[in-house]
Amino acid sequence: MNGKVTGGIKPKHQRLVLLLIALVALVGAGLLAAYALSNQASYFYVPADLVKDRPEQGRAIRLGGMVEKGSLKTRADGVTIDFIVGDGKARIPVRYTGITPDLFVEGSGVVAEGRMEGQTFVADNLLAKHDENYVPRQMGEMAPEQAKQVVAETQ
Repeated sequence: MNGKVTGGIKPKHQRLVLLLIALVALVGAGLLAAYALSNQASYFYVPADLVKDRPEQGRAIRLGGMVEKGSLKTRADGVTIDFIVGDGKARIPVRYTGITPDLFVEGSGVVAEGRMEGQTFVADNLLAKHDENYVPRQMGEMAPEQAKQVVAETQ
């Protein structure tokens, strides 16, 4: 038989063809995954970045900064709020419709997920940030000794 397969392709060549097919499939899957991730990526901006280099309208982004004191206004519908996010260099007006997180207050940090519509950032989601001195409301009414005891019991 002289090392030939009756189908006309040597076993060595069959392995090479299978290896090439697997390599093409792997590269294709990688390119498809990269394309999908690039369309779903949400870039993070601070107000100064948005003023300097605006993303295209409607692109999903995240805006981070501080909620300016005195800027929080609730609209007549009761669920839509307007506020200003600043970073000390620039200010961006934000509109959000929905229930705000418990930690969302004026003067606190916030990360808003959404998109720019004109000059206003329209948020779909708000993530409130707290500082290292944060104490849950339930523990805020406790004496310091009681709070330490509760923390010790949970560790």
